[in-house]
Amino acid sequence: MIKIGIVCYPTFGGSGVVATELGIALSKKKYQVHFISYKKPVRLKSFNNNIFFHKVNVPDYPLFEFPPYELALTTKIVELVESNMIQILHVHYAIPHAYAAVSAREILLSKGFSIPIITTLHGTDITLLGKQPFVRSVINYAINESDVITTVSNNLKKETKKNFDIKKEIQVIPNFFDFSISNMKKNKKSLEKKVFTHISNFRPVKRVLDVINVF
Repeated sequence: MIKIGIVCYPTFGGSGVVATELGIALSKKKYQVHFISYKKPVRLKSFNNNIFFHKVNVPDYPLFEFPPYELALTTKIVELVESNMIQILHVHYAIPHAYAAVSAREILLSKGFSIPIITTLHGTDITLLGKQPFVRSVINYAINESDVITTVSNNLKKETKKNFDIKKEIQVIPNFFDFSISNMKKNKKSLEKKVFTHISNFRPVKRVLDVINVF
């Protein structure tokens, strides 16, 4: 059985939702999936024999003005690969997951472990946060050090190539919608209608007012 470590944010953001749904689907195909985050993903409603959740505990120490999540995540990845023999790391959202995974891989190599990294870019980690001078060079390095790079759209692939110096091929794997969990599949009449919808969270960067105007 192939063991996959999925690093993601646990919130309702798109990257966390896609990562969780992907992991759940993989577990049903007999892959062993290990979710790694600071809190249980909100879309992880139930567990089966192939799903595991590992919490990243971030130390609270007066010396640190900000909790060192990246260091704690790197350490957790190293520990889990050693203890659970995880064979593939799939990290969602570049900041800080991609860099933490690359750092963990370097530590693991010194211990005799070799593990491939798949980095999936989701949007604002490239178009907004990733372009900031204080993280740009690190994100550029982490993406290039990944074994496989994917984006959720052709536009994001284009933006990644424009904003970063990426040496590797970027594969586009679009976001998805699982009709099996909706009422649309059950109601044949609804399939005869065109449905226009916006799927996102309500943050200013998602241009919610523009969406309202469109509707």
